[in-house]
Amino acid sequence: MFSKLFKRLFAIFAVLGVLGLAIYKIPAVNYRLGWRLDAAQAYARGLIYPADAPPTPVYQPSGTPTLNSSTPTLTINGPFTVTLTPADFPTSTPEFTPTPPPSPTPIPERVTLLSPNWEKQDWNNCGPASLSLYLKMYGWQGDQFDISELLKPERADRNVNVEELVYYVRNRAGWLNAEFWVGGDIELLKQFLAAGMPIMIEEGTELDESYWPNDDRWAGHYLLLTGYDDITQTFTGQDTYYGPDREIPYAVLDENWKAFNRVFILIYPHESETTVQDILGEHWDVEINRQFALETAQSEVDANPEDAFAWFNLGSNLVYFEQYQEAAMAFDSARSLGLPQRMFRYQFSPFMAYFHAFRMDDLMALTEYGLQRTPNSEETLLWRGWGFYRQGDSPKALQYFQEALEANPYYQDAQYAIDFVLEN
Repeated sequence: MFSKLFKRLFAIFAVLGVLGLAIYKIPAVNYRLGWRLDAAQAYARGLIYPADAPPTPVYQPSGTPTLNSSTPTLTINGPFTVTLTPADFPTSTPEFTPTPPPSPTPIPERVTLLSPNWEKQDWNNCGPASLSLYLKMYGWQGDQFDISELLKPERADRNVNVEELVYYVRNRAGWLNAEFWVGGDIELLKQFLAAGMPIMIEEGTELDESYWPNDDRWAGHYLLLTGYDDITQTFTGQDTYYGPDREIPYAVLDENWKAFNRVFILIYPHESETTVQDILGEHWDVEINRQFALETAQSEVDANPEDAFAWFNLGSNLVYFEQYQEAAMAFDSARSLGLPQRMFRYQFSPFMAYFHAFRMDDLMALTEYGLQRTPNSEETLLWRGWGFYRQGDSPKALQYFQEALEANPYYQDAQYAIDFVLEN
C-alpha cells in the first residue's frame, strides 16, 4: 500500500516537474522569472560558499616550471581585445618620463546635451543598455537587446567588457568611430562634453539589495554622461538602472570611477576625429595614455598606500606593459588590503599576471573564488582552464575551456584555448 502511494506521488511530482520546466521555457515566462531563479541560486551559493573578501596572496617563490611551460598568445579581457605577445619573466619595470596632460581649452561652466530617450536596463544588461542610449544620440535605431544578442547571448551573463562594446560599434554602427582609453580625469570628461560629445565610463556602484548573506553590494556599472555644471560641481548621467538625468558630484564620480582605472569609451562621427585628437593631445597614442595611467596609479599608491584600487590599477597597467612579476606584486597588495567580492566578475588582469608569473596557487585560488560568486563567468572559466593547463592537466583545462565557450558561444578566446591545447 505504502509502495503504491509512493510511486503515485513520485509520478505526480515527475509530471509536475516536466510541466514546470516546459512552462519555464516559454520565452515570456522565462523573461519574467529567469532573474528570480538566478537570484535564488546566487543566494544558495552564498550559503554553500560564504561570501568574504577575495583570498589573500599565496606566497610562492618564482622558479622554472616543469609542466606545460609553453606560453600561448593570450588576451587581457575577452574575445575582442588587442592580442599581446607575453614575456614570461620580465626583469625590470620601464622608466617613463611623466607626460603632463594637455592644457585644457577654456570651456563653459555648464553644458547640457540633449538626452536620449531613456531605456531601463534588463537584468545584467547595463553595458548594452548604456551603449544603446549612447548610439541613439547619433541616430541609431535599435535597443539594448540588439546589442546583447551579439555580446551576451545568455541573459544570465553578468559582464560585458569595454572591448566588446567597442567591437559592437565598429561592426554594427560603422559610420561611427569607437575607442576606449584609461586614466581619465574630471577635466577631460568636461572637455568632451563641451565639444558636444557624450562620453561613457565604467564605475563601481552600490546595489540597493543583497543577493547573498554578507553581500558587500559592490558591483560594476556603466554610466553615460551628457552634461556637467561647475556651479553645482556635478555631472549629468544617464543611468540605465537608477534613472535618467541623474546629478553626480564630481568627487563621487571620480571615487567610483577609480575602481576601473578611470576607463572611458568615446563614440563619435568620423569627421570629429580631429577634435578628439586635439582634446586628448598625446593621450591619443594608447601607449602614452597607458604610461600616464601607470604614473597616476603609482602616484596614488605613493599618496595612500592603503588604497586597494590604486594598487589594482597599478597592476592592471603593468600587465598592459607585460611586466607580469611586478603586476602580480601590485595585485598582492590590493588583495591584502581587501577588494570587493565581485571584483573578478569584471576585471581579469590579475589572472594574466599570476599565470605569466607562474604563481599557479594564486591563479587557482582567485579563479575558484571568482566562480563561487559568478559561476558562468566565461573569462574566469577560461583562466581556470589555463591554470590547469599550466599544471599539466590538459583534460581538465579543456573541460573549463568548453564551459567558457558554452557560457558565451561567441567567446573567441575559449575556442583559441581549445585549439591550442589540442594542437600541443
